[in-house]
Amino acid sequence: MNFLVTGGAGFIGSAVCRHLCANPAYRVTNLDKLTYAGNLASLRPIENAHNYRFEQADICDERAVLEILRRDDIDIVMNLAAESHVDRSIDGPGAFIETNIVGTYRILNAALEYWRGLSEERKPGFRFHHVSTDEVFGDLPFDGGMFVEETPYAPSSPYSASKAASDHLVRAWHETYGLPVVLSNCSNNYGPYHFPEKLIPLVILNALDEKPLPVYGAGANVRDWLFVEDHARALELVATKGQPGESYNVGGNSERTNLGVVETICGLLDLKRPRAGGKSYRDLITFVTDRPGHDRRYAIDAAKIARDLGWAPRENFDSGLARTVDWYLDNKWWWGPIREQRYDGERLGRGRVETRPAASAPIENAKSESSPTGSKAGSRKVAT
Repeated sequence: MNFLVTGGAGFIGSAVCRHLCANPAYRVTNLDKLTYAGNLASLRPIENAHNYRFEQADICDERAVLEILRRDDIDIVMNLAAESHVDRSIDGPGAFIETNIVGTYRILNAALEYWRGLSEERKPGFRFHHVSTDEVFGDLPFDGGMFVEETPYAPSSPYSASKAASDHLVRAWHETYGLPVVLSNCSNNYGPYHFPEKLIPLVILNALDEKPLPVYGAGANVRDWLFVEDHARALELVATKGQPGESYNVGGNSERTNLGVVETICGLLDLKRPRAGGKSYRDLITFVTDRPGHDRRYAIDAAKIARDLGWAPRENFDSGLARTVDWYLDNKWWWGPIREQRYDGERLGRGRVETRPAASAPIENAKSESSPTGSKAGSRKVAT
């Protein structure tokens, strides 16, 4: 079976490539534009594998994508190419519109032309798997509810709006043209090879550098955390076993407040890499002014993928986070050059909001607990 993984040099995409290449029956083509977050070092474990090849290209280049589909005789497209950082979408939404919306439109066109050219025997087995986020659903109240596949979309940021638009395009290409698509929406991922602008790696590396650990607002906002290797297994199942036209929510069943995540990281580092003088890393936590448009809570109901495809996470949050901290402690070769040359932890996504003094980069995905009353989440379909 031949896979095309777009965005395969990114965090989740590289995990998918590493996972798929462990199966000798699969051949994997990794297509990535290599923007700031793309890192071929994340593919080092498989770079010489017999069933892996890398192709530098842009999903907005429809002709190049079509050529790769035909040349590598692709059976399954897994579209993970996306701009994905909320703070960056606040600072510069144009790149998100171009990649996440226009890019999805272009790759859908290429996939449709390729699929139409397949033999009648091969057409039913082709899949276009579009990988999305729970952020398209907006937010949830603190006191209950979970996102289900039928929850209406209500995105809050330029990032989530661009992903919502791409999801709608994928569904339209299925309904209008018959392209066999499957979709998945996941909760917050974490694990090895995570670009250090995001919450968990940023906190780990700031702590090791003895820098402040900035927390938006009161840190009370809640996320469901999913270990990236569990997500990669789920994506393989969706791509190979999912029913055309269906979507599947993928979550880790591990809700935590952002402050709780930061404090847990500090506790692990206190044990594994104690600070000089015996102080706790918790002393570095600094509360900073919130960022615009923050959602309060995300929570995924993953009952459908468990029931229909037999998937369940293998890692709970404590075990997965311990593995993640260990990986960052042992792999400075990977993250050191990024911190020195590409992203040193500066704050992004300020919008019109100014931080209070003594803050550096705020943690990703810490969202305001003071969302307006009568939130849009209250009238939408969620699991209760």
